Amino acid sequence: MTVEVRILAAEDDRTAFRSGDEALDLYFHRYAGQNQHHIGVTYVAVEAGAIVGFVTVSPGQLDAEAVGSKRRPPYPVPVLRIARLATGERSRGRGVGKVLLRFAIELAERLRNDVGCVGLVVDAKSGAVEFYRRYGFEPICLVEGTASQIPRPTAMFVSLSSVPKRR
Repeated sequence: MTVEVRILAAEDDRTAFRSGDEALDLYFHRYAGQNQHHIGVTYVAVEAGAIVGFVTVSPGQLDAEAVGSKRRPPYPVPVLRIARLATGERSRGRGVGKVLLRFAIELAERLRNDVGCVGLVVDAKSGAVEFYRRYGFEPICLVEGTASQIPRPTAMFVSLSSVPKRR
C-alpha cells in the first residue's frame, strides 16, 4: 500500500469519501475545508489519487493531573488533540488508520521539539478504543460540558515518551 498523507487542499474533492459514520462524513464533506487552519487542520491519506482517510488535529491542553504523571507541573500542559480520524469504507483493514495515527504522532513529536507537546489526546468512540489502546493510549478522566443527545466518547491520552516505536 502506497499512501501519501498531506494537508487537505481547497481543490480536493471530498464528496466521494465515505467512512460509514454519518457524523464523520458530514464533517469532512461540509466543514473540514472551512475549518482548515482556524479550528484545526485536516490531513488526508491519498492513494492512487483518491482520498482514503483523514485526520483532523488541533492544539489543546490538559491539566497535568489528568495525564497521571507525578513529574508534570501543577498547571495545564500542551497536547495535540486528534479531533477526528476516519478511513474510507473501501480501505478498512488495510492500515490507513494506522498510517494516519502514526502521522499524528510524528506531528506531535515535531511540536514537542518546536513549541512543546507532552502527548496526544483523543475522544475515542466506543468502537475505536481498542485501536487506540494498541498505540499506548489509556483512558483518562476529563471534566467537560456534556450533551445528553450524543454518545459519550472515551477520552484517551498517550505520552510521547511512551509511544511504541513504528509497528
